[in-house]
Amino acid sequence: MFDLIIRKANLPDGRTGVDIAVKGAKIAAVEPQIDSPARAEIDATGRLVTPPFVDPHFHMDATLSLGLPRMNVSGTLLEGISLWGELRPLLTKEALVERALRYCDLAVSQGLLFIRSHVDTSDPRLVTVEAMIEVREKVKPYIDLQLVAFPQDGYYRAENGVGSLNRALDMGIDIVGGIPHFERTMDDGRASVEALCRIAADRGLPVDMHCDETDDPMSRHIETLAAQTVRFGLQGRVAGSHLTSMHSMDNYYVSKLIPLMAEAKINVIPNPLINIMLQGRHDSYPKRRGLTRVRELMDAGLNVSFGHDCVMDPWYSMGSGDMLEVGHMAIHVAQMAGLEDKKKIFDAITVNSAKTMGLEGYGLEKGCNADFAILQAADPLEALRLKPTRLGVIRRGKVIARSMPCIAELSLDGRPARIDSGRDYVPLS
Repeated sequence: MFDLIIRKANLPDGRTGVDIAVKGAKIAAVEPQIDSPARAEIDATGRLVTPPFVDPHFHMDATLSLGLPRMNVSGTLLEGISLWGELRPLLTKEALVERALRYCDLAVSQGLLFIRSHVDTSDPRLVTVEAMIEVREKVKPYIDLQLVAFPQDGYYRAENGVGSLNRALDMGIDIVGGIPHFERTMDDGRASVEALCRIAADRGLPVDMHCDETDDPMSRHIETLAAQTVRFGLQGRVAGSHLTSMHSMDNYYVSKLIPLMAEAKINVIPNPLINIMLQGRHDSYPKRRGLTRVRELMDAGLNVSFGHDCVMDPWYSMGSGDMLEVGHMAIHVAQMAGLEDKKKIFDAITVNSAKTMGLEGYGLEKGCNADFAILQAADPLEALRLKPTRLGVIRRGKVIARSMPCIAELSLDGRPARIDSGRDYVPLS
């Protein structure tokens, strides 16, 4: 007797009509037809069942703060940073927790059950750290939340920046962050990368740095990050987020840089929605896209995963907590519209991101955690196109969110009365 069986599921790897059996909190079997009974069954009716979505780069301490204390009029990165500096003294633990929990509710409804959030440590009060640690504990039954100690105003540039970051780690933050391109000089940025990697090595922690989030092709801190990763033996435990300066670098230098990153086993985290919105703001025409070299990095064997980064905060007034929206944008901006390209994009918001976060038990094989989402789509390509309804979200074998299928009713003479956009609105073979 199983606890739950999902019937007639399509899987991301192309298998169709598969049954998934759950015993307790684990997947007990994945087979074409499971004859054993179960206490509960869900008929996926040929829909896509995928491991949950994973967001390896987010700012939960800022989410849903749009309009506080004012709007970002220019919509630029630098005004967003300035605006966050205005908001920071007004932050309270209670408000931070309330906004973060509301976002986590949204995330669950979207099948997003794993999030890595950067937490600003530049305010010596560390109210953001206290709040996000509380949120991490509150959401533990349904979301795995990793926290990065992030010196938003610069590790060296901010007053008390060094001490505040170390205090945040002492309080229980999981990961060492940084922002070398925001230090006062390139040399300060280089020194911050070395110091932060040393801290991570000494404490046995991973590293995840905002790195070269700029249009300046001479911002090359990712080179230093890769070198220090090898120096301190941190291979596979380090992520470089954004890396937008690579968009503007000359090809010869990149031909040297990417192999260095591969040697260091750097995890790469572009943020397509925010990168396309904030980069290239000083350009007239032609305008740079700003997104890093996704295809080239993937082709070199680096683990590339996509982050949402922001939802309705000082930097980004949009967002929905939907990682398929992130992947949808990546297809367009990276110009990866081929069939195999789209499969890689889907991996970048699921299995690749799980690898970046070091998740154990993630997947749809026997013995994995019974975590998955049922989508109103037939396969990953259709899911990326439609950004469909999440019909069900399961965490450790328990259904924690449900939605009714999105079906339109038509009143057109001689035409169907109902239309399912996933099944009916497709090219005829």
